[in-house]
Amino acid sequence: MISNSNSETLQRIEAALESARKIFARFTPGAIAAEYKVGHDPVTEADRVLDAALRKELLRNSEDEGWLSEETVDDFSRLGKRRVWVVDPLDGTREFVSGIPEFCVSIGMVEDGQPVAGGICNPATGEIFIGSIETGITYNGKEAVASQRATLEGALVLASRSEVKRGEWEAFGSAPFKVKPMGSVAYKLALVSAGLADATFTLTPKNEWDVAAGAALVVSAGGCVQTLENAPLRCNNKNPLLSGLIASGPSLRDALTSLLKGHLQPAPQP
Repeated sequence: MISNSNSETLQRIEAALESARKIFARFTPGAIAAEYKVGHDPVTEADRVLDAALRKELLRNSEDEGWLSEETVDDFSRLGKRRVWVVDPLDGTREFVSGIPEFCVSIGMVEDGQPVAGGICNPATGEIFIGSIETGITYNGKEAVASQRATLEGALVLASRSEVKRGEWEAFGSAPFKVKPMGSVAYKLALVSAGLADATFTLTPKNEWDVAAGAALVVSAGGCVQTLENAPLRCNNKNPLLSGLIASGPSLRDALTSLLKGHLQPAPQP
């Protein structure tokens, strides 16, 4: 049975994704100016407009709920909240600026540190992924589950385009699976959640807003999510930077954990 709070959370996520879709329609991917933050990450007017709209749509009770977004100055009062919205208004900004249809809006709900519900929309492809650990997930309105593939032989593994360009995936050149480079870690996680890819992993640290929604979707679809240290994913930390992440269908967890033992990155410092 879906609890009232869970149902209302999903309703808010769905409404926020629709608002985001309408905002995206006002911008033309590949024809939008970008500024660059410290660290050379791009940011556009779309990022800022989306952030304001999502906060208005989602955060209706700031006494009980916290907020963590890539485009909002962090308010550490969230650390004392049981429920926290973890949002990336535009994940895959580089792809958005370049006109590559691999960007999305990512909305996650975290309860007691655990991602429990999420919604991801890729406006370029018209794909919407939404769900919770109580309800399972839907892909474009139809029920979906994570991949049931039993071995890595022939699996489709989604890779970070940036990591591939830096040569970090060269070690997997002889692996038995197919590697497909893509932008937006949130979008890659969404595709894994719906069984449209078998697995994805990141070899470099990611922020909570990059992965919270996608992780919630993967777990809700029956898949597995863990850090490269083989630890459960916990969110709403003071430092939102997380180590690399592994996500897959349920039967690939052990094989991926074994494969990636030698690629462990130093854990981010608090």
